[in-house]
Amino acid sequence: MGHKLSKITLAMLSATSLSFATSTLAQEAQEEAEKDVEVIQVSGIRASLASALNEKRFTNNLVEVIEAEDIGKLPDQNLAEVLENITGIQITREAGVGTGVQIRGTDANRTEINGVSTVGSGTGRSGIDFEDVSAAIIAGLEVTKSPDAKTIEGSVGGTINLKTIRPLQLTERLTSIRVQGENSSLSTDSGFQPRLSATYGDNWENDYGKFGVVVSGSYSEQDVSAFRPRTDRDNLVASDSGVASAQSFDFLPIQFFVQDYDNYEYETKNFVGTFEWQPNDNTKFFFDAVINDQERLQESSRVQASGVSALNDISIPDEFETVNFGSLGGTDLGSIQAALSGVIPVNLDNDDDDPNLRLSTDTNSRVTESQIFRLGGEWQGEKWFVSAEVASSSSDTTTPSFNTTLNFINPNAPLDAGGGNDNSVPFQYDLSGGSLAFGIASGAEYAPTVEQLLDPYNVVLRDVNIGRDTTENSEDAIRFDFSYYVDSMITSVDFGYRYNKSTSKRDDVSTSVGLRSMEDSPRGDLFADLLVAGPNNFNEADGRELYVRDFLIINPELVASDPDGVLSTLQQALDEHGSSATLNAPTSSSSGFFDIEEETHALYAQANFEYEMFRGNFGVRYLQTDVTSVGNSITVDDAGNELVSQVTNTGDYDFILPRINIVADVTDDVVVRFGAGKDIRRPDFDDLSTSVTFSTSPNPNVAIGNPGLTPEEVISYDIAAEWYFAEASVLSIGYFHKTRKDLFVDQIVSAFEDPVTGYRDLTDPCEGGGVFNPIADINVFGPDLGTGVCVGTETKINDTGETTQKGIEIAVQYDLAGFEKELGWASGFGVLANYTIQEFSGGEAVNTATSRAGNVFAATTGVDDIEVTAIQGLLNLSENAYNFTLYYEKFGLSARMRYTWREAYRSDDFGSTSSFPWGFPVVQEDRGQLNASINYDINEDLNIGLEAVNITESEVEQSCVNEGALLCFQGLTDRRITLGANYRF
Repeated sequence: MGHKLSKITLAMLSATSLSFATSTLAQEAQEEAEKDVEVIQVSGIRASLASALNEKRFTNNLVEVIEAEDIGKLPDQNLAEVLENITGIQITREAGVGTGVQIRGTDANRTEINGVSTVGSGTGRSGIDFEDVSAAIIAGLEVTKSPDAKTIEGSVGGTINLKTIRPLQLTERLTSIRVQGENSSLSTDSGFQPRLSATYGDNWENDYGKFGVVVSGSYSEQDVSAFRPRTDRDNLVASDSGVASAQSFDFLPIQFFVQDYDNYEYETKNFVGTFEWQPNDNTKFFFDAVINDQERLQESSRVQASGVSALNDISIPDEFETVNFGSLGGTDLGSIQAALSGVIPVNLDNDDDDPNLRLSTDTNSRVTESQIFRLGGEWQGEKWFVSAEVASSSSDTTTPSFNTTLNFINPNAPLDAGGGNDNSVPFQYDLSGGSLAFGIASGAEYAPTVEQLLDPYNVVLRDVNIGRDTTENSEDAIRFDFSYYVDSMITSVDFGYRYNKSTSKRDDVSTSVGLRSMEDSPRGDLFADLLVAGPNNFNEADGRELYVRDFLIINPELVASDPDGVLSTLQQALDEHGSSATLNAPTSSSSGFFDIEEETHALYAQANFEYEMFRGNFGVRYLQTDVTSVGNSITVDDAGNELVSQVTNTGDYDFILPRINIVADVTDDVVVRFGAGKDIRRPDFDDLSTSVTFSTSPNPNVAIGNPGLTPEEVISYDIAAEWYFAEASVLSIGYFHKTRKDLFVDQIVSAFEDPVTGYRDLTDPCEGGGVFNPIADINVFGPDLGTGVCVGTETKINDTGETTQKGIEIAVQYDLAGFEKELGWASGFGVLANYTIQEFSGGEAVNTATSRAGNVFAATTGVDDIEVTAIQGLLNLSENAYNFTLYYEKFGLSARMRYTWREAYRSDDFGSTSSFPWGFPVVQEDRGQLNASINYDINEDLNIGLEAVNITESEVEQSCVNEGALLCFQGLTDRRITLGANYRF
């Protein structure tokens, strides 16, 4: 065919085969691998797949590999979506963009770049956010599923290592420029957002040795949108209640509506620089720098039908549907009717200010600067290999937010007689056909007109919440690694030491003002310059006819560009209105501060062996960690003044982590692997904190830290067989088993609500459960306006029971390139497919139904005072998942189509609140997604391409209580199209 391996593939192959850190035996194996790959004279997709397959084949532990088909051309634009190609990996998305990665059903994984630990923008342990790193600067990645003693501790599912180009392995100068534009189908901004990347690499030799340098940079903008409607039906109208809406059967009325429009604008800058110097054949020095700058601006809006629950007693649905709750925690929860369509009218005799129309603007941005530096050297002797390096990873994040809420004052209805700044608006809803649709009942009594909805005079300011939280994370490390080569069954012995100091510091900086009366709330005509019509395209995702399309919000773009000016204008409106409220700049909250530091010493020893058809390694890793946690204790003196004192907690722990990997080359084309080992997972930093952060909303649970958390322990077993049945092809099957002890689980305590009134306790302490939130809006949870209400709590604890994860992974890769004579043009096809089935069992920590849900379950089961509980299980774990990729590469044409499907799973992503209306995580239903790309080589240097993500605009559906039970949340995501060209010099 006359094609050759791409530069990037040659670089990666050479890097793996010539690495000083590899034993003599492994080097010989890699040389054989390189010979095999050289026979496969292909480029692009085939080259990357063949290279990755050979690297996987000759490793001594279970590793999955993906390599770029050319410079900056991994299979997907987003690194999380790149990882989705690997067997046993599923991802979660935010507004359609891949953000979270689950390896074998767990988020508890590690991310490295060139073997260096990374730190994230939040307080988690999984490392850098995948949305912060452009795939354009990554040459390949590997996922270690079965660690050896060298592997740094901290992962339950696997360790992800992102690899950049090594300059000394280049065979010729490398120069490339890539220009692309991306368009979102749901964004209100027209046009294509730019994606630019460039790479330069070269090496040279003089009297001082061999030198090499690679510089890569990328700049991208992205605009993504998702529409997320939500409906709560978590209350009860009993048949014997005697209220006007009562039917001959019990039913679930409408409690709440949300029309959530999420829009995120990303600006990402990435830089990678590598310098290598090899003064002689035995010695090499290197320096790596990775710098990322991420700005994510949220310009979202929310339309709420609030106070709907106040009309439960008089609002009669037009239609009902039967909801089967299924079984939970061994209890058959039965069935019940639920409101499906109808009108929620204005009834002034029942309530003069409900239901009401509430309009919010959310501008929760994230600005993150992360840096990774690595400096080290290697020396290869006849019997010894020595390496040393120092590394530093840091991430500084600020989350500026300026969120506002307006109340619509319906001019056709009287003002609230109590002076409240909301009044009644009729709503219509239709939840049939799986669409959570609601809108203003335009034909009902008191319904406002379009002109009235868009009149600034008819909105008043309700809430202003401003924040500027900061998070500073870092990890500094030094490590020494040694290898001694032996001419026996034990081919080499590796040992080493690593020290690292990890820190996480958070400062909660915020201010909030809640206005609840017309006396305090200025009308919109006093700040009309800030108002714009909200997005009116909520129907574009699914063609719905019923939605709120005409409303005013405070301009999110203006808030983002000039927050001080917006603040000044709002304060001027307050003053002109005669309000006593003052909008202050955000200040630090003593209760939300923490500063945590960890120091770890780790030692390892590992023997590598080969005997006849067997090869592998066995060894042990020992670690010792000291933890210091600093937080604030808040008390109040007799005069009501806040007293702040600093509290320091210390602790330490140590672990011994044995690990073994055995590989049997049963025949020339069959490989069998076995791995076993122990690892730990440290708790997230905020879960260790003693600090508390309150919200002005009464819905979210208050997160309370637990400094007594201990690391989770996991013991893993792997067995796999791989059959390399044809050129660049494989069929593999594997089984994994993980036993987890001290699993981190949520302990949620819901605030008690009176079954008749729906009111909560308004005084501290909260005797019915939860914690008193002094700044939360009472809203519908009390008889009067004001702040201060009991809310739920959420605390991480160690599960006292042992848990088990196990599963089977099946993968096939088949390339038809060897059949060119027989198939002609059709020999350009190839397929990749994988399937994972897994399950989770054990554990003792449970979720418990809320008091309101308990009333519903008492009606469906006929058991008074029933307490429904269920083992928590793992969030984001799908029992079944598969990928199927069909590709074609011939005559300069390169095309790929991938369909990804995952089964339903439990999730805590429930819209704009972190609480669960029923007391249990929602179930995200089965979902598949189709992506495709096509590229064409104009000539040897110029390539043009088209990529499409989520071609069918697959939507997200979430059900409350159980899979397929009560539809309560949707995510209507966009289709993203990318056009571009790549030029290689």
